[in-house]
Amino acid sequence: MRLNIQRSQNEIRGMLGGSKGFSFTLAYRLELTQVERGIVEKYKLHNYPLTFTTFQGTKVPDDTIANMLNGVSQTVNSVETLLSNEDVIKKACDSLPILFDVIQSFGGTEVVDYPRK
Repeated sequence: MRLNIQRSQNEIRGMLGGSKGFSFTLAYRLELTQVERGIVEKYKLHNYPLTFTTFQGTKVPDDTIANMLNGVSQTVNSVETLLSNEDVIKKACDSLPILFDVIQSFGGTEVVDYPRK
């Protein structure tokens, strides 16, 4: 699995040509191996939510495996927001290898020794 991230910036110009600051764009796309793509297909995980947003006080899915495979782009007004969003995306993708491992373990036995470390 690989997450490709691109960052860019654009200067915002006023009507008279003066600078009004910058906008920052975060573009990202998820690449899966053939085995991982097979898992997504077999278990119909295309709409599996990876990130969430809050809409009218309710947490709702935002990025899914499908749209991250197709590529996502978002434009924000500050570098801090861009970095925060990038961190959320990376943490969301951190959970995918665990999901894929669990799915691949179906039908087997997991042995957990205690005390756990």
